[in-house]
Amino acid sequence: MPDGLRPNSPLPNGLRPSGLLRHEEIMGTMIAVHLTDPLPPGRLAQLAEDVFDWMREVDRRFSTYKPDSEVCRLDRGELRLADCSQDLRTVLDACADLWQETDGYFDVYATGRLDPSGYVKGWAAEIASARLTEAGSVNHFVNAGGDIRTRGAPAPGQRWHVPIRHPWHGDGAYLMVAGNDLAVATSGTYERGPHVVNPRDGTPAAVLRSVTVVGPDLARADAYATTGVAMGLDGLDWLAKLAGYQVAVVTEDGRGFISPDLPQAPMDAVVPAQA
Repeated sequence: MPDGLRPNSPLPNGLRPSGLLRHEEIMGTMIAVHLTDPLPPGRLAQLAEDVFDWMREVDRRFSTYKPDSEVCRLDRGELRLADCSQDLRTVLDACADLWQETDGYFDVYATGRLDPSGYVKGWAAEIASARLTEAGSVNHFVNAGGDIRTRGAPAPGQRWHVPIRHPWHGDGAYLMVAGNDLAVATSGTYERGPHVVNPRDGTPAAVLRSVTVVGPDLARADAYATTGVAMGLDGLDWLAKLAGYQVAVVTEDGRGFISPDLPQAPMDAVVPAQA
């Protein structure tokens, strides 16, 4: 078994969550919010609903499955970029910067049509977290389909614990990331198959089974994880050189690579919130 991997490690049993924990299916995935601030229940409920409202708005604008979304209308030429929302223009500007930074491996046109999904989910969760902080929730956990943003703590003196799904066992984890203010994004082939396209040759990338990126910004962590998968084995060196970010990678043939400074906890650590 490669270093850093454990066979079929079960998800740890967590304590009963304090504060408010809610989840809802949006954007074709599960969105979960855990708020642990000492605020009135009604205020916590409103803050959580604000997150879900934002995610629904993102889905309406950026979905590649809704024909009337801004992304689809722009892709078909029915909408000019100048007439798009500021959010869409901001996202596309960030994606253009990432295209340059990744030598073209992060490409919103890799599939032949406009698809910024490799950035949007992490960006949306990062914005949701920032809005919660501005609204007074400085201790929270936002999970957008496995892209996770934590701030503060689940309880005084504790760290948030984020189990990383085992690449071959859907009911377990092989790694526990732990910290307070963290962005954690994972991409790979273990759940949806080879869905990330290598833009150099147009083929599905299938060499890296799981790429987890941990750092200060979830939008970039999400994009970096997608880029690593698209690069394949060349992505190992590229990911290792990301300034301010740590990674954990599992290849399709079972080799594991982990940044030495990746913030971890023992696999038997208690998980205060399983969102």
